[in-house]
Amino acid sequence: MSRLTQRGDTPLIPVPVRELSVVSADGSRIHVELHGPEGAPAVVLAHGWTCNTRFWDAQVRDLAVDHRVVVYDQRGHGRTPAAGPRGYSTRALADDVEAVLKATLAPGQKAVLAGHSMGGMTLMAAAGRDAVREHGAAVLLCSTGSSRLTAESLVLPLRAGALRTRMTAAVLGARAPLGPVNAVSKMILKYATMGRGSAPEKVDACARIVHACPRGARVAWGHVLAELDLEARLRELRLPTAVIAGTEDRLTPPVHARAIEAALPQSLGLTELAGMGHMTPVEAPEVVTAKLRELVASYVTVEGAGSTAEAVSEEEVA
Repeated sequence: MSRLTQRGDTPLIPVPVRELSVVSADGSRIHVELHGPEGAPAVVLAHGWTCNTRFWDAQVRDLAVDHRVVVYDQRGHGRTPAAGPRGYSTRALADDVEAVLKATLAPGQKAVLAGHSMGGMTLMAAAGRDAVREHGAAVLLCSTGSSRLTAESLVLPLRAGALRTRMTAAVLGARAPLGPVNAVSKMILKYATMGRGSAPEKVDACARIVHACPRGARVAWGHVLAELDLEARLRELRLPTAVIAGTEDRLTPPVHARAIEAALPQSLGLTELAGMGHMTPVEAPEVVTAKLRELVASYVTVEGAGSTAEAVSEEEVA
């Protein structure tokens, strides 16, 4: 299982039992971490825009006791290097998660796949991929959308319309640095991404993760999100799928979650979390973790859990 470390006032941080550098379809290297006992039921977690593997710390701490938990850094985030100029697209998101599934799961091994925000978009983009069909047992989509992100965003306090849509797109693609983590930047991040009642330590944790994202990746992915349209791909997601959304989410308001839930071929329902914002796995970790455990218990059998693939042809990180 994962080891835990603590430094000063920093919460216990899961330490992976194994780290891999997985090669995606275009040659990009993806940083992957494996937590928990080999052979246990598997969960694969994909983080969102401007985040990294640390975003899932609460889920890893809980699940790695009796699950094999796979987390990875999206390209340009965390320990995954930036891609080339044409390396940012929904196709790249799908390529990367497919490479991760193939490298970390044995042939035929099933897992619960979960994505937050851009991580949820990753799973929608990859819905028709062979690896998702082979390894997906069930899906959890947290605080995400399939299209019209700029049109529906409530981050800018303006009336809905063309002006707000254009200005939101400009914010997503803004090249201005985020600057240091301080009281002002945390106030801004809380307003944009979290519920009004979010605890200060959770706001601080999210701010440190978001501000650590390299500007180039933030801008490149921001342009992709501004033009996002995955509605057709969403209809290909033919796995049992649960949806979670915060009622105070300004980035992807609940209108997105309701549209996704209505379009899913095998919907398991929508859970709307009162008072929560966009960062649901951090703001409501117990709810998200409980839903993951529920999906594993319902859709991943002991026989289907298998053992994590050990033969990985790509370079293993020391």
